[in-house]
Order: sequence, then C-alpha cells, then structure tokens
Amino acid sequence: MPVSANINIMMKAARKAGRSLTKDFGEVENLQVSMKGPGDFVSRADLRAEEILREELRGARPTYGWLAEEGGFEAGEDPTRRWIVDPLDGTTNFLHGLPHWAVSIALEHKGRIVAGVIFDPLKNEMFFAEKGQGAWLGDYKRLRVSGRHRMIECVFATGLPFGGRADLPDTLHDLARVLPACAGVRRWGSAALDLAYVAAGRYDGFWERGLNPWDLAAGLAIVQEAGGMVETVEKDGHIIEDGSVICANEAMFDTFAKLIRGG
Repeated sequence: MPVSANINIMMKAARKAGRSLTKDFGEVENLQVSMKGPGDFVSRADLRAEEILREELRGARPTYGWLAEEGGFEAGEDPTRRWIVDPLDGTTNFLHGLPHWAVSIALEHKGRIVAGVIFDPLKNEMFFAEKGQGAWLGDYKRLRVSGRHRMIECVFATGLPFGGRADLPDTLHDLARVLPACAGVRRWGSAALDLAYVAAGRYDGFWERGLNPWDLAAGLAIVQEAGGMVETVEKDGHIIEDGSVICANEAMFDTFAKLIRGG
C-alpha cells in the first residue's frame, strides 16, 4: 500500500537499525554490557542502534524533537512534533540470546501519537500504522484485533516486574484474577511486540504498568488503528504520561479491564 513520507522514513530507519542489531545478536556473548539498574541493561548494540536512528530520523526531519531510551529528551525547532524511539525493546531478551526483540519508532504531533513503526528484524515483520490509514503488517496485510468475545477463549499478554519493583504485588493480584478466567497469559519481554501482537489478533489483550513512553508510543498507534480499545490501568489517565495500559478488542475490553482493576 502507498505510505506517507514519514512512514517511509521510519521504516527505512528501523530496517537500518535492525540490520545492526541482528549482526550484534549473532555475537551476543561478546557484547560489553553495563548495568543501568536492577534488571535494566544497556549494551553497545543498543547505543549503536540509537545512533543509527538519530542519524536517519533527525537527518530527514531535523526540526522534530527527540525522546529516546538512551539519548533522553531534546527539544526541536518544531515544538509540535517529536520522535519517540526505543532502539531495542526487549534488551534483556537480546542479551540472553532470546530471539524476541524489536525496534520501535513513534511520531508525536501536538501531544498525540500519529504514526508508529515496530520492526522485528529476526522475523522480518514490519508493523506500522498512521492515524486514519489503518494498521498494517508489511505491504499488504491489514491488521485487525481479534474477534473473540469469550474470556475463556482469550490469550493475554503482560509484563512481570523484576525484583524490587513496587508494582510487583499489583501484577500478582492481576494474575490471580485473570488466569482462572482465560485460556492463558504470556510474558515474552517486549511491550512493543505485545502491542503489535494485539493489533494482529495474536493476543486478545495486553496490560502492564511501569512502562516508559518509548515502550508504548508506537504500539498504541498500531493497536488503535487496528480497532483496539486502549485505556490506562487507572481509568481516565494519560497512557504515555502514566506508563500503564490496558488494551483489547471492543467486545472483550470492559470484561478484561474490570478484571484488571479488580472491579
């Protein structure tokens, strides 16, 4: 399908960063790794990928702002637009040789996410969406959230907080309510791909707390354009600012959200 100039720029950047990461993934045992905090690692591969994205995205749109996991925030000459970037979502998977990680790029305009790209280089899957243009996998496959409407048939995804995080008890309580009611819960370690899989109907829903803007932004655009409903865990919040999300198809959303919220 024809895509906008911005989506083309985002996909080109994601592919270039993905090639670099794939090369490093083949030598993962030799990577130099430093610790940023408990369970939160950064590698030379991660930093190289962000440098590539910065060069490609800011080179093409030099007036746009920038928000990224490693590089932080930079204001742009255009105060209404900024890139929100995660060069390697699923870093812990990457560093353990687990083939489930992605490059995530979103474009924000006047506080709203208007485009998103999530690229899984190992599977060569490019998920993307632009406001009003639908969500897509590759050039031809239109994405739609699942059509399931019975909890017992649904598979959900979430993230499990690592040791020491304050939201671990909440997540354990969530699981105690959700697991008996559904067909299963998956924890694969990449919020970006979890959201992309909801958009593709592979998961029926996803929830998580304690996320960063770069974990969420691209996936939100893709889920919404695929027909999914999204809210914060605490209703009526701002997803990007609050860092929490519940999403599912329209038929399942209220039931699923009520379970997560303990209502």
